[in-house]
Amino acid sequence: MRSQSSEQSVPAPRSAPFPEDGEVAVLPVGDVHTEAGGVVRDVRIAVQRWGELRREPDGSTNIILVEHALTGDSDALTWWNGLIGPGLPLDTERFCVMCTNALGGCSGSTGPASRHPDGRPWGSRFPALSIRDLVTAERQLLDALGIDRVTAVVGGSMGGARALEWTLMHPERVGAAAVLAVSARASAWQIGIQSAQISAITNDPEWLKGDYHSSGGYPRQGLAAARRIAHLTYRGEQEIDERFGTDAQDGENPLGVFRDPSQRFAVQSYLDYQARKLIERFDAGSYVALTEALNRHDIGRGRGGLNKALSEISVPTLVAGVDTDILYPYHQQEHISRNIGNLLGMAKIVSPVGHDAFLTETRQVARILRRFLLLAADEDQE
Repeated sequence: MRSQSSEQSVPAPRSAPFPEDGEVAVLPVGDVHTEAGGVVRDVRIAVQRWGELRREPDGSTNIILVEHALTGDSDALTWWNGLIGPGLPLDTERFCVMCTNALGGCSGSTGPASRHPDGRPWGSRFPALSIRDLVTAERQLLDALGIDRVTAVVGGSMGGARALEWTLMHPERVGAAAVLAVSARASAWQIGIQSAQISAITNDPEWLKGDYHSSGGYPRQGLAAARRIAHLTYRGEQEIDERFGTDAQDGENPLGVFRDPSQRFAVQSYLDYQARKLIERFDAGSYVALTEALNRHDIGRGRGGLNKALSEISVPTLVAGVDTDILYPYHQQEHISRNIGNLLGMAKIVSPVGHDAFLTETRQVARILRRFLLLAADEDQE
C-alpha cells in the first residue's frame, strides 16, 4: 500500500554516489511532499554505511536499513555499539548496514535549523511531519542511490515506527522488518506526554514561534524541561529508584527551610545532566518536529483502521518489546504480534532499565537480531 505522501513525492534522479564506508554523506533527494500537503524543498539526507554493498540481478541488495530513535542520528555504530560490525549480529562482513538521519533532524539532514532555499533558516516555515514523511524522504534517498530493495529494515522506538511504515508503504522494497519498543499508533497517553514536552519548548520565551535560529537566542530552558520529562519515560521506575532513591546530591541539601533550586535530590542532578547533554547536541526545532511526528504515528490512518492495516502487512516482521517499558508498554507490542499479517517472531527484553533497554541490553538485543536474521533467511528461501 502506498501512502498519499509517497504518491506525491518527486524522487531524486539516480545520480548520488554511494557513501564511503563509515563516512557521513549528505545527499540531495529532491523535494519531499508531506502527507498533510506541505512541501520541504531541496531536501538533503545524511547517511552512513558499514560493509560492502552487494546487488543481485533481481534488484535486491544486502542492505540492512537501521532506523534511529527520536534524538538519534546516522551514526548507528556508536548508539548501537556492540551490534554492528564484523561477526556481530548486524555483520558487516555479510551485510551493508546503512543508517540515515531522519528528515527533520539536525545531524546533517534537512530540518528546521537548515537553510531554506531563500537562504534563511526554515524555522517556523518547516512543515509538520508524520512518520510516513520520514519514510518518504528515506525512500527518495534509496531512489537516488539506485537501491531497489533492502534485506531488512530494523528500528526501535521512533525507528520502529518507521520500520512499520516501511512494511506498509513499500512492501516490495523490504525483505523483512524488526520492530522494537513501539506501538502501531500513538496512544492518548503518549500524545499527552509528548505534547507536554512540545509545550515546554514552545512556551520558552526564546522559542519565538520557532524562528529563534536568527535571533541569537535559544530555548535552552524549554528543551531542558522537555528532556527531563522524556528521560523519565525512557527509564524504568525501578531502576531510577534503586539508583537514586531519596538521596541528596553530594554537597547539597534539598530539605532546607525554603525550597532552593540549587539544592537538589540526586535524581534531579541526574536529569539536569541528561538535559545539558541534549542541549549541547540537539536542535529544539528538530525535537518539536520529530516529537510531533510521533504524535501523528498511526498506521491505521487512511487504511481502514489499525487492525486492518496490521493484517495487511505481508513483509515478514519480528516484534520485540521491553517488559518494563513505560513509554511503549509491552502490551502494545503484543497487540501488533496478534494482528500482524506476517509475524516472523515475538521477543521480550527483560530489564529494569525500561524503554531504553533496546539500546542498553546489548546481549539480549543481539540474540533477538541474530534470530531475526535467521528466521528472515528461512522465510526468504521458502
